[in-house]
Amino acid sequence: MPNAKTSFAPGSASGPAEPAPLPEGLFADAPGEPPRCFWCRATPLYRHYHDHEWGFPVSDDRRLFEKLCLEGFQAGLSWITILNKREAFRAAFAGFDAERMADFGAADVERLLADAGIVRHRGKIESAIRNARQVLAVRREFGSLAHYVWRFAPQAAEGRPERLTLEAARALTTAPAAVALSKDLKKRGFGFVGPTTMYAFMQAMGLVNDHIEGCGTRAAAQAARAAFQPPGAPVR
Repeated sequence: MPNAKTSFAPGSASGPAEPAPLPEGLFADAPGEPPRCFWCRATPLYRHYHDHEWGFPVSDDRRLFEKLCLEGFQAGLSWITILNKREAFRAAFAGFDAERMADFGAADVERLLADAGIVRHRGKIESAIRNARQVLAVRREFGSLAHYVWRFAPQAAEGRPERLTLEAARALTTAPAAVALSKDLKKRGFGFVGPTTMYAFMQAMGLVNDHIEGCGTRAAAQAARAAFQPPGAPVR
């Protein structure tokens, strides 16, 4: 983990020199604190999400489905808006239990439209419910949503930048694997799953590691991915 180290200025006994500046795209709350990616600076909740969730591989079907839904709700908004409402979303959408959501009907849509704690967008709400039904179909075909999603990981690893600088990170708004995932999901009847949305999903769920070089969390996410066993097809 690359921390800024204190050193004495050459030829000076007056005290420590200023720490070396961090690479572009990183910040630290205080000298000696681990650097973080620039985008999580706004709130402690955002920092916690960056440090403990974003970029770490996920194989839990509920978490994958939750993220698929929330990325759809984020369309046209910022992720911090959705993150601040995540607990309200969980309460409103039955903990993103796909089986329960698949049974939602017209009364549930009206209930959700009246819920001030979430994003009240009829199209996104109805899409999330349809997506729950499609997830059940995916599970019947592949055994789990996780097995389906992680089949795209090898393609996601292709053509990655040698060093993920701020400039390189800003250029990564989508990738061929995200395009392929988006296309396949749309073919299966999923909504709000465009290529940019699916790349954000891949970033968050650890299919790619887009923590900027020098970020204190990058190595931890990389180690978690190295130890991760992508879910395979269940034995029938």
